[in-house]
Amino acid sequence: MKKDIKIILFFLCLFLSGISCTEKKIKLGKDISFDKEENIHYGNSTEQVMDLYIPGKKTTRKKDIFIIIHGGGWRAGNKSQLSFFTLSMMQRFPDHIFANINYRLASENHYGLPDQMNDIKKVSGFLEKKFTYSPTFILIGNSAGGHLSMLYAYKFDIDKKVKAVINIVGPADLSDPGFKNYQEYSFVERRLVDPRIPEPGTSRIAFASPVRWIGQSSPPTLSYYGNSDRVIPSTQGKILDSVLNKNHVLHESYQFNGGHLDWDKNPHDQFLIDKIEAFLKKTDKK
Repeated sequence: MKKDIKIILFFLCLFLSGISCTEKKIKLGKDISFDKEENIHYGNSTEQVMDLYIPGKKTTRKKDIFIIIHGGGWRAGNKSQLSFFTLSMMQRFPDHIFANINYRLASENHYGLPDQMNDIKKVSGFLEKKFTYSPTFILIGNSAGGHLSMLYAYKFDIDKKVKAVINIVGPADLSDPGFKNYQEYSFVERRLVDPRIPEPGTSRIAFASPVRWIGQSSPPTLSYYGNSDRVIPSTQGKILDSVLNKNHVLHESYQFNGGHLDWDKNPHDQFLIDKIEAFLKKTDKK
């Protein structure tokens, strides 16, 4: 893991002129630097770890925190998948704190929910305690991570600490007939949600669908979907937009030319970061 991250940082150094990198201090240009704390444990499980990036420039202003949530079908994946994207975001948001997290994965012996929701809650509580103030959080995730970002923000963020959600190719309605073509759908039905959690009369698929929990107080949401995605059908974005519209929630959605894994390739990644920056300025005025 550490070797992989060093390789990523090394190539980032070559890619971006004027950058010098060390294991603990990351410099992204002349005036942008971050202190990196790697593989911090926020819980007792070996999976409950995160990489934390703290702006090197000290200010008295309370900083918003990005929580980065990887994809992998709820049962695979790792925070290292989003290390490069996190570094690109850090360049654009040098005054923000970034937490790139792992979470407990679902398996044939372990339900994904509610543990994955509890992991996001544990991360936010850990960060509040570490920085000794009550920050607002921006959840940003791709694929299953996009789904978890939305579900947590719409359903589980009781204290309304989430300022915005950035949903990248995340499924929003698991009951959508188009999504049922997902090759791992039977696993989603069987192992994503602990059957003891939903209230009587609520199916596990309905419980795990973010759109079910959208209300007028839901946080602003930006979505990004591929127009030739064979994993997440285009109907997902349309359903999400419709429900957000109905509840008068500030939102924006964009499409890129490509499939499920193409969102972080040039120029799609830079387009997304541009839109995130503009969108968050709107949420500040909200």
